[in-house]
Amino acid sequence: MSAAKRSTKKPKGLRRVERWAVGVAMGVIAFVLEKAVMRSVRKGGGSTPAREPTTITTKGAEADLD
Repeated sequence: MSAAKRSTKKPKGLRRVERWAVGVAMGVIAFVLEKAVMRSVRKGGGSTPAREPTTITTKGAEADLD
């Protein structure tokens, strides 16, 4: 049988239930992770306060940080 003639069979019985269960589990995990991320974003977690910019004054080859 050549590779061109092969066809994939639909999963039957226990394999079908297994694939369905894995899909449901992955969906639940994605839902929980998204809830955790959204809660963190709403609380302001992970955001850092903006720092004041540093002024650099140059005179030829020298640079002074103010």
